[in-house]
Amino acid sequence: MAGERTPITYASTGVNYDAMDPLKRLAQLRARETSGNIERLGFKVVEMSRGESAFVVDEGDRFSAHVIEGLGTKNIVAEMQRNQSQIAAETQKITGKTYYDSIAQDTVAMIVNDLITVGADPVLVNAYWAAGNSEWFSDKERVEDLVKGWGIACDKAGAVWGGGETPTLIDIISSNTADLAGSAYGIIKPKERLTLGDKITVGDAILLVESSGIHANGLTLARKVAKMVSDGYETKLSDEKTYGESLLSPTHIYAGLVRDLFEAGVDIHYMVNITGHGWRKLMRANRDFAYVINRIFTPQPIFKFIQEQSGNDDREMYGNFNMGAGFAIILKKEDVSKAMQLASKNDFISLRAGHIEEGEKQVVIGPKNIVFSSKSLDLR
Repeated sequence: MAGERTPITYASTGVNYDAMDPLKRLAQLRARETSGNIERLGFKVVEMSRGESAFVVDEGDRFSAHVIEGLGTKNIVAEMQRNQSQIAAETQKITGKTYYDSIAQDTVAMIVNDLITVGADPVLVNAYWAAGNSEWFSDKERVEDLVKGWGIACDKAGAVWGGGETPTLIDIISSNTADLAGSAYGIIKPKERLTLGDKITVGDAILLVESSGIHANGLTLARKVAKMVSDGYETKLSDEKTYGESLLSPTHIYAGLVRDLFEAGVDIHYMVNITGHGWRKLMRANRDFAYVINRIFTPQPIFKFIQEQSGNDDREMYGNFNMGAGFAIILKKEDVSKAMQLASKNDFISLRAGHIEEGEKQVVIGPKNIVFSSKSLDLR
């Protein structure tokens, strides 16, 4: 740990879930009052999906799932790295990188990885790119990389790129910065693939699938760390990558893996995209069980660096970052071997990490002696 200074927590950087989550719960209460508005179409809201990563509608012969998500502040790191790349390009006569192809994948991944948690197969992804001024859109290299990366990410997800919106929001978004976000629609067919946690049972296995690094969560704290070290984003980590390069590793897209799992008949009982709230998300399902973790991945060097520089303990890190595990699948223990084989086929490393026990709702991370109570994740 870095000395005796006060740790720089995620909440202290201005991202405080205790302040934000009450709005989510309030919105859900008002939203429920609108559920009857679609009955004229013969559709019904699947109320159990409220509070999940995706919202589900019963359309008769199938369910549809809907998500809206955003990148966050990761593109600020891309701009900083681009500046460094341009300096190198001028001195070494090489082409500078914008990093917006990988930033596009981050954004699509944040959207699609939420959509698939309820058992949905992505159909379309829409783009929302809002800039602080219109000059942002005139940067040819940046927008070309953004468009190229968005298309590639949609291909990886198996989704069509639908429409989009590109507003200029002067005085709302900072000049020469953009808010990158989007929405997605998917279908759940056959309807037995609906995955909302109601099938979780004692003895189920918890399978963790590796992340590519920080993904697009926790960047506000990560950017704070960059200001604390003399070399900033150019600081070399233990794997010889720079801090900036590591932060910009594109987020994995897990849609192909989940599609393969369903096609192979794997009995999936719940899925979690490990983003905000970190490993606390493992108990997102509205079920009173203990989610017990016995084995964990060794986190990538970037997490050790953030922890050392911020002075945070393991509880703070696992409560906010993915710590090497980007996606979690709760399934019948008999299906673990098949699921791990399919993960490998999709070029992912997976780990049989734990199991479901009867008892108070909580996440128990045994190797770190951490227990997250149900009160630490109040999203409903």
